[in-house]
Amino acid sequence: MSELAILDAIQTIHVGWLDTLVAAFTSLGNAGALFIFTGLVLCCMPRTRKLGVAVLVAIALGALVTNLTIKPLLMRPRPCDVNPDIIMLVPRPHGSSFPSGHTTAAFACAGALLFMRDPRAPRALAVAALVVAILMGLSRLYCYVHYPTDVLAGCLIGLAAGFAAAKIIAAWTRWREGRNRA
Repeated sequence: MSELAILDAIQTIHVGWLDTLVAAFTSLGNAGALFIFTGLVLCCMPRTRKLGVAVLVAIALGALVTNLTIKPLLMRPRPCDVNPDIIMLVPRPHGSSFPSGHTTAAFACAGALLFMRDPRAPRALAVAALVVAILMGLSRLYCYVHYPTDVLAGCLIGLAAGFAAAKIIAAWTRWREGRNRA
């Protein structure tokens, strides 16, 4: 089954209330806004400050790989450009399709929260972020702006960025603690 066939099959489940809900939800991911906001809120509380920094670092790493490296190199047309007969639920996004930047940012946020080993971190927050990330990826398919492989690549890049951010923050914390002891 081709990727366009998968997207076309998804189009058969459209209903008015769901279209409105999905369009509003996917728009929260524009420019990574929801996930940047999450990182900033976490940075405002001393208990979760390291988590917030990890989220912001992960999003930055994901954007560097996705938006500044892979997308300009590959320039994959979006499904809505290949099949312009589809009625769009959201304005046509700028740039190329592969990989999904919304999905990358969502999974970078979730990955940072999942991979940080902070006993004070609320585990429910990481699980909620993972659910939101999955829904964000699905929303990009539902809106016909990404292929399934775009979303899968965004998921993998985002999780890798979250893992790298957690390692960077852990190394920075060890370095800072060692410097404070000296």
